[in-house]
Amino acid sequence: MSNLQIEINPEVELVFEGYPTSVRKKMANLRRIVIEAAEEIEGLLNLEETLKWGEPSYLAKNGSTVRIDWKKSKPDQYAVYFKCTSKLVSTFKMVYGEIFTFEGMRAIAFRLDDKLHEAELKKCITTALRYHKVKKLPLLGMMNEGHSLSSLIE
Repeated sequence: MSNLQIEINPEVELVFEGYPTSVRKKMANLRRIVIEAAEEIEGLLNLEETLKWGEPSYLAKNGSTVRIDWKKSKPDQYAVYFKCTSKLVSTFKMVYGEIFTFEGMRAIAFRLDDKLHEAELKKCITTALRYHKVKKLPLLGMMNEGHSLSSLIE
């Protein structure tokens, strides 16, 4: 059982309530996945849910911010955003390039009717929430998830 304490900014709930009905369940599901991913990180005691740039954002000690959002400018998609100057998205592309759609170096994007690959998405999120502990490891430590370096190069 997780001892994770979640500090929630009440303004985040207002953002979720502001999403169109067709999107609200998708965003709530992303929120659940982020929280479950955080609960799976051994030794992680605190997760902060707040707003950054008006987007629901998740912060953990030793981690990189994970943001989730849907935008009116792209009404048929929603996304999980990562710090674009990190090695996160470039690594996720190497490891999961065949199952996810990426938006530049900053996001994993989903169409509203996409099937989510939850296990792989959780791995990306846990890697981000542990980023400062794994950033010097080959492939950010994601190689031990059934991938070998040679299979990624082929």
